[in-house]
Amino acid sequence: MVLIVRCPNCGKDQKTNPVVRNGEDLTKKVKCCVYCGKSFKIHVSLPKSRIVNIVKQ
Repeated sequence: MVLIVRCPNCGKDQKTNPVVRNGEDLTKKVKCCVYCGKSFKIHVSLPKSRIVNIVKQ
């Protein structure tokens, strides 16, 4: 599963493949923007969500 996420700082979309192991929560994953360098959390809740699209491989 590949997630398309949007950076809250610069607004650019980028792909990420968060690896979720036993008992880990996706809400605690952090992504660093490849364009501006800002780190942000990938929230699962819809009001705070940075997820734009989900691509299944």
